[in-house]
Amino acid sequence: MKSDASVFVIDDDAAVRDSLIVLLRGEGMRARAFASGVDFFNQMPEDRTACVITDVRMPGLDGGEVVRRLAAMPDRSWAMIVITGHADVATAVQLMKLGIVDFIEKPIDPARLVDTVRGVLGRIGEDTLRRDRRQAIRGRLGTLTPRERQVFDDLVEGLSNKAIAQRLSISPRTVEIFRARVMEKMAADNLSALVRMGLAVAAD
Repeated sequence: MKSDASVFVIDDDAAVRDSLIVLLRGEGMRARAFASGVDFFNQMPEDRTACVITDVRMPGLDGGEVVRRLAAMPDRSWAMIVITGHADVATAVQLMKLGIVDFIEKPIDPARLVDTVRGVLGRIGEDTLRRDRRQAIRGRLGTLTPRERQVFDDLVEGLSNKAIAQRLSISPRTVEIFRARVMEKMAADNLSALVRMGLAVAAD
């Protein structure tokens, strides 16, 4: 799946940094480089979704600290990939526990890196679509009256019109009227679509 998310490369080795940028841009990805963790946070990108590729061993602010700081930012959905030398594998494994997607040992295999980043960007794109869909559903839910919301919840629960009428102490005909309003406000073509909306927001 295509994603418009950026890829940020953080590495103090100019040759590695430049080669990765050329590689990623050559694959059609939006890529930007930073010479250090300090530079990255001083010029903090505003992207809410992104893929960050960071070396582990860097002066000033190492890759581990970069990962820890990004992991502590709940307002951003940034996938993290760590580049490591053979001696840093144990460190990279510890960083996996902080949520990094993968660690790639040097010398870097270009094909593996591209495949990994493509996979990350694909998941970011899917996650973004799901999040946007949930936000749209929640917005529509906000337009329902309290009674309409009760009918929505009961429909999602799988109750029949008759069962909803008994639960709410109203007539089946009134339930039908509320149901029609709910379907219209939620922009649901059918009951199946309405149930999927309910399940989507319930998964949050």
